[in-house]
Amino acid sequence: MTALPWLYPDRVRRLEEALCTRILVLDGAMGTMLQAHHLQEADFRGQRFAAEHTGHPGCELKGDNDLLNLTRPELVRDIHAAYLAAGADLVETNTFNATRLSQADYHLEELAYELNLAGARIAREACAAAEARTPDKPRFVVGVLGPTSRTASLSPDVNDPGYRNVTFEELRLNYAEALRGLIEGGAELIMVETIFDTLNAKAALFALAEDFRARGARLPVMISGTITDRSGRTLSGQTAEAFYYAVRHARPLSVGFNCALGAADLRPHLETLAAIAECRVSTHPNAGLPNAFGGYDETPAQMAAIIGEFAREGLLNLVGGCCGTTPAHIAAIAEAVAGVPPRALPQAQEAAA
Repeated sequence: MTALPWLYPDRVRRLEEALCTRILVLDGAMGTMLQAHHLQEADFRGQRFAAEHTGHPGCELKGDNDLLNLTRPELVRDIHAAYLAAGADLVETNTFNATRLSQADYHLEELAYELNLAGARIAREACAAAEARTPDKPRFVVGVLGPTSRTASLSPDVNDPGYRNVTFEELRLNYAEALRGLIEGGAELIMVETIFDTLNAKAALFALAEDFRARGARLPVMISGTITDRSGRTLSGQTAEAFYYAVRHARPLSVGFNCALGAADLRPHLETLAAIAECRVSTHPNAGLPNAFGGYDETPAQMAAIIGEFAREGLLNLVGGCCGTTPAHIAAIAEAVAGVPPRALPQAQEAAA
């Protein structure tokens, strides 16, 4: 993969220049912002899917946030713009569930490619508008490949531990289709994120390698796992260190953790990554742990204070927010890391020694 040229060499150069001088800021939660609009079934259906016969009889489309790329693109674009105005350098496409496997919940599998294409285009439009206002500050589109609704390592049937409801090949094909839409829509980086099963991630990374070889060019790749609880392991059982060594072969731009935990609980796992990773380290944690109502209570100031400590301790290269975060959280985080040097890569440390 590393022998291939960059698909957008000038953009990668600008990205690398920025990464060498400061901690870059990712955006925050898309779902949190969408929920605040109290959208109804009609919003998700729009004109295109207004007919009652769309999808399986009785299947509601409410909750399919990725579908809003087609039915409410202006709303998605406005959320991207709000995060960019808050100080985000990179925005993630609204494509977390834009695979056939995940869209099967709504009987909209055939839309997978189109959802990714539209998601990348919307994010690209928002970034272009922000760059037009501040040409000295590039803004980048991160094409998101979510974990899908299946797991290749674990059985969904407690009575049959050997059973699997998805194969590596099915995952590879799902990721390949989604990836094609993201790249053709204008994504400049790809993030395999919220990884609870590293075998799923390996299928995504395999699909990436195949696509890049076929194109004869590559994009920077970000990899972000999920520590599912305070045991310090992913759902498929890996520690932070084991997770890193399982994916480092992909030569990613960054490896990090997001979701599941708040920033404070992610500290020991980020410390582990910062000590061993040959690439950049990223994190976009939740706004604390969910409360009894499924909401998140950590304020922008509280979250920024913790992340500011991470930055000053030299743990970070990229940071943003996941569930429960808003543009206010991202603005506070951006302020907290401003002027703090990014974590030095091991090669840079050796060269300086």
